[in-house]
Amino acid sequence: MVKFKPLHNNVLVERIEQEQKTAGGILIPDSAKEKPITGKIISVGNGLTLDNGSVQAMSVKVGDTVLFNKWSGTEIKLEGSEYLIMKETDILGIVS
Repeated sequence: MVKFKPLHNNVLVERIEQEQKTAGGILIPDSAKEKPITGKIISVGNGLTLDNGSVQAMSVKVGDTVLFNKWSGTEIKLEGSEYLIMKETDILGIVS
């Protein structure tokens, strides 16, 4: 488990890599693949602090699989693995 706690309405996401093949069964090399836009929530912040001082709870939780914008987040490396840290608003939805 990664020892990282995002602040406010930020989340830590691990991309879910999917094997990509063409319709004819040819494997696409890593250099030609697009980065995945799905990931697993690894850690979440406490929520967004509103103007009145209250905290808006997060809509996602640890373990959720989410879909996010293609260029969302900042890539970081923790404990030898690559992650994205992004705002909750960059998440388009939860995949069920």
